[in-house]
Amino acid sequence: MSQLTLCRRRLLLQSSLGSWRRSLSTQAPSHLEILGQRFSADDYTNITPAIISKTNKQLHLKPNHPLSTLRGLIESAYPDFTHASSLSPLVTPFQNFDELSFAADHPGRAVTDSYYANRNMMLRTHTSAHEVEMFRKGETKWLLTADVYRRDEIDASHYPVFHQVEGARIFDQTPNGMKEVEESNEYLSSLLSKSNILIEDVPHISEANPVQPGHDPLFSAALCQNLKLSLNHLMWKVFGEAARGSSGSEPLKVRWIEAFFPFTSPSYEVEVFFQGKWLEILGSGIIRQATLDTAGVQDKVGWAFGLGLERIAMVLYSVPDIRLFWSEDPRFLGQFEQGKIQTFKPYSKYPSCFKDVSFWTPQASAFHENDFCDIVRDTAGDLVEGVQRIDSFLHPKTNRTSLCYRVNYRSMDRSLSNEEINHVQNQVVDRLKAQFGVEIR
Repeated sequence: MSQLTLCRRRLLLQSSLGSWRRSLSTQAPSHLEILGQRFSADDYTNITPAIISKTNKQLHLKPNHPLSTLRGLIESAYPDFTHASSLSPLVTPFQNFDELSFAADHPGRAVTDSYYANRNMMLRTHTSAHEVEMFRKGETKWLLTADVYRRDEIDASHYPVFHQVEGARIFDQTPNGMKEVEESNEYLSSLLSKSNILIEDVPHISEANPVQPGHDPLFSAALCQNLKLSLNHLMWKVFGEAARGSSGSEPLKVRWIEAFFPFTSPSYEVEVFFQGKWLEILGSGIIRQATLDTAGVQDKVGWAFGLGLERIAMVLYSVPDIRLFWSEDPRFLGQFEQGKIQTFKPYSKYPSCFKDVSFWTPQASAFHENDFCDIVRDTAGDLVEGVQRIDSFLHPKTNRTSLCYRVNYRSMDRSLSNEEINHVQNQVVDRLKAQFGVEIR
């Protein structure tokens, strides 16, 4: 990465933080409570009440919920792994980023991308935040399922809270460790030989996907094979039965793609051909040795993977809107039974109510689209189905920026009146002016 690129990223992070400082001066409380813990607010604090209200839900543990069934299905593919699913979402930025070798200027650290209680505590953005913690406990093979939090856009497939499964396995860097890897590869190959699966592979190691310094290339290649066999077995476990039901005797198609992640090398993504298209399912790779060194297991090597539950559940259950997973409506929850993949049957489609808001941003402000989305979420909750920027204009004389957003309000459970949504939209506009000093057009 060039020095110019690094400087630009640093300026972006500093500008984003400045935007939050200005907004906090007009509206932030001095403290906030999350899961029974009290935190002093500072210039990083950006967790809204709407997000705090989600932190105790743990949908992946809710009986009969699709995410709970999917979690159980994944765990069944790893019966001899430790299964963890109740770790607190509150972690330090050091746990979330530094222990995993994230660059100091990585965009994920920005307050525009992640939720912070304050400078010292945040809501995890991925389950990898607990990787070092699990290895420090002495766990050598484990699955961890948890809720994760990211400031994001608003549409049918994005939500600020979602659920991930992280899996990892490590081996001794000894001849006995190599023997364990080879025996595992033989066992997994035997399992896959009985499955109707077609795998499009890539080389374990390449110039673009190199072995880490200090790793034995032969051991690393065997580990890559172990990772691939393990995840091919998982893909068959999750998608195999559904694929048989939808395509008869056609094999389940899985393909591997070289990738890059800060915390693994070599790294791969996995895609599955399902219902007529390729779906990106997960990221994976050989764990960075720096991560294992930090965890105090310097003599180990291993692999890790992470996947999002909602992405897979929406496909398997034919759920059209990610908000439905948070619904308390019995017409949704009553359709599902623990342990069974069942197609969601829509019970209604209520009309949309669209509202536009146009405004000039303050000239000194680094206004971010996620700022607007958070205001809408915190004001309207799950009544909002989507937010789309429909216009952006830079005035040639004043050099001021004008933005126009269209908010799509639609309840999953009832019809909304125009009067009700006008009231909500007015609240959004009032908060937009108070927190960011915009000028409504």
